[in-house]
Amino acid sequence: QVELSESGGGLAQPGGSLSLSCLLYGDIFSVQVMAWYRQAPGKTRELVARITPAGSTDYTDSVQGRFTISRDHAKNMVYLQMNSLKPEDTALYYCNSYNIRTQYENWGQGTQVTVSS
Repeated sequence: QVELSESGGGLAQPGGSLSLSCLLYGDIFSVQVMAWYRQAPGKTRELVARITPAGSTDYTDSVQGRFTISRDHAKNMVYLQMNSLKPEDTALYYCNSYNIRTQYENWGQGTQVTVSS
């Protein structure tokens, strides 16, 4: 059974930094496209950042230049480093995996990020 276990998040002041981590259990990490999504209250879930097995990345415009997604194949981990945080970054952040061979998709349970002074 595939599981995604997220950690990190919490409370940060505007301009501050936070880091999220996600560990994949139960599947082959090297064939997963890994991503972070977020959902703010009253809004739809949106893609924040995505990284392919080869390491290609893309970001939603609002976080470009502030957030960095990375992955460690040896540890089955994906990370999201969030800098220059803004109140509008406040949301529940979800880790997502997509197996490019089976086309199965999985979600973590989410971790809260709150940016407030």
